[in-house]
Amino acid sequence: MNNITSLFKIKYPIVQGGMIWCSGWELAAAVSNAGGLGLIGAGSMYPDVLEEHIRKCKAATQKPFGVNVPLLYPQTDELMEIIIHEGVKIVFTSAGNPKKYTAYLKEKGITVVHVVANKKFAKKSIEAGVDAIVVEGFEAGGHNGFEETTTMVMIPMIRKISNIPLIAAGGIGSGQSMFAAMALGADGVQIGSLFAASEESSAHSEFKQSIINADDGDTQLALKKLVPVRLIKNEFFKRIQEAKNTGASREELLELLGRGRAKLGMFEGNTTEGELEIGQVSGMIENIKPAAEIIHSLVEEFSITSQRMTHFKLL
Repeated sequence: MNNITSLFKIKYPIVQGGMIWCSGWELAAAVSNAGGLGLIGAGSMYPDVLEEHIRKCKAATQKPFGVNVPLLYPQTDELMEIIIHEGVKIVFTSAGNPKKYTAYLKEKGITVVHVVANKKFAKKSIEAGVDAIVVEGFEAGGHNGFEETTTMVMIPMIRKISNIPLIAAGGIGSGQSMFAAMALGADGVQIGSLFAASEESSAHSEFKQSIINADDGDTQLALKKLVPVRLIKNEFFKRIQEAKNTGASREELLELLGRGRAKLGMFEGNTTEGELEIGQVSGMIENIKPAAEIIHSLVEEFSITSQRMTHFKLL
């Protein structure tokens, strides 16, 4: 056991990303049943929908699971009350100030983890009293940091200022990269893209196929005037880039983005006009697998890498 497996009472230090439109109860339960920590992604859910997903997840697994809550939506208070009422014991927060809910959730006996993309928010999270931090590098899909710091740089940087468990995220797509993250100071990993393309993911099959089709360089950070987000380069992405290059204002970009663009692409399968959020790891994903097989492969690859590195000598 290590700090992460002890903290969450799970078998492997592998956390599934709480991705909007991809992380429903079915994926969370499958990951938890396979020995990782499954997360329901509340970012795309109304309160009644979250309640339904939590109840279905409780029926589908006896293992620990959690909920990821981005702190930028108006109904966050209601989501938190449902989480507490339903007895969820683990909450990951992101996209907001960790001080807002951490103490309140911990008073309710809930383990709290906050997602950060820079040293500043890592310090704020530690001050807020979180139980662990997700250190998410520039390689990650979805919403990202303005600093564009890579995972490999950020883990040791934040490890120096933190004595609480660190979970590496961004660019983790194999047992080898999991080993590398832990060698740099992480206690575990959070993985999104692999699970977004899994059989149990609630993403549309067309979006999953777009992930499979993606190659080196097919994703890029966009919308930095709003909130940086890593997207697959489709027609919508090209229009966003053209608008940016011609000096579009923040308001003009908001109008172009419109409402429900991520749902259109990731959940409804419009891979031309939708927003397709995914990480650089997508260039490594070749097929759609069950979540349990993904976990098994990660653990096996990690073990083989660990054995190989034991015999590796620099001199």
